[in-house]
Amino acid sequence: MQSLDNAKIAVIGLGYVGLPLAVEFGKQFDTVGFDIRSIRVEQLRSGVGHTQETSAAELAEASRLSYTDDLQALRDCTVFIVTVPTPIDSAKRPDLSPLIKASEAIGSILNPGDVVIYESTVYPGCTEEVCVPILERISGLNYATSPAPALTEHRTPNTEHRPPLPPLLTEN
Repeated sequence: MQSLDNAKIAVIGLGYVGLPLAVEFGKQFDTVGFDIRSIRVEQLRSGVGHTQETSAAELAEASRLSYTDDLQALRDCTVFIVTVPTPIDSAKRPDLSPLIKASEAIGSILNPGDVVIYESTVYPGCTEEVCVPILERISGLNYATSPAPALTEHRTPNTEHRPPLPPLLTEN
């Protein structure tokens, strides 16, 4: 796995969790903040956050942070941090559709060696049972175990027991 110094970080979802995280990373690392809401991206590009979590001064300090609503702008990223919301319905069941859509999007641009981190609030097992299968299906990579969380070039199908976290993917 490469050094974090050379990593390009993508933060998926620029709400109350994702934006402050992207700002802090953007102070030291090349970081791309991604949000599906174009108006949100335009506001952030103009230095306006509209949340209480970050000030205009903090946004300005993140000199290595850019914003986009174009998934293709994330192709060069090697670390993906998912911070999309997981709202609940009237029966208090989680709506996983934002998490599923984010996983599908990331899976379409994922490469061996990339790292995917889920920061969204989810129930135990959700990452392994919902997110990893989507990443595998869309990316064509397979889940594997390794001492370090990474997508690797290993080509042998993994038949070992899968640990709950972190998910690791390999090429077919």
